[in-house]
Amino acid sequence: MDVSPVLVAIVACEVGFWLVLGAGLTIRYGLRRPSASTWVLRCVPVLDVALLAAVAADIAGGAEVGQVHRLAGIYLGVTVAFGHSIVAWADVRAAHRFAGGPPPEPAPRGRAALGREIASFTRWIVAATIALAATGLLAITVADDRQASALWGIAGPLGVVTVIWAVTGPLWALASPARAAR
Repeated sequence: MDVSPVLVAIVACEVGFWLVLGAGLTIRYGLRRPSASTWVLRCVPVLDVALLAAVAADIAGGAEVGQVHRLAGIYLGVTVAFGHSIVAWADVRAAHRFAGGPPPEPAPRGRAALGREIASFTRWIVAATIALAATGLLAITVADDRQASALWGIAGPLGVVTVIWAVTGPLWALASPARAAR
């Protein structure tokens, strides 16, 4: 079985994200070096650049564009749009567990839950926009016509996810009387 170098890059970036996050939090709370941990956590975007470079190199090398190339664009968008909130989520929990920080706030209810769903959906819109932009950049810079056409196939899955997210996120929270009453 032939494994795509882009798939390897996606997996390496995901593992790298969690390793950098773990290292940053370990430095912050284990070694009590908050400024050093901030510099480590700022390395997360380097992984995104490495992924984009790996995809560009694969396409420029003549690879047939497949689902994995489009997945890389979606992965990139999601890490850029949601990365900071994931780091903040982990930081609050690590501060509580290892540094006597306040406990994480419980999940919001009622109108606050709707606000949270809208904020999450907005992040998804940003992620989808970044995915389209990154894929479009690859399509116009390193891809030939056939590859570019295949890259634009990312729009369909992004549209499907957007509709599903809108219905199961903010619209569901808005329509749910039990959540709104709390």
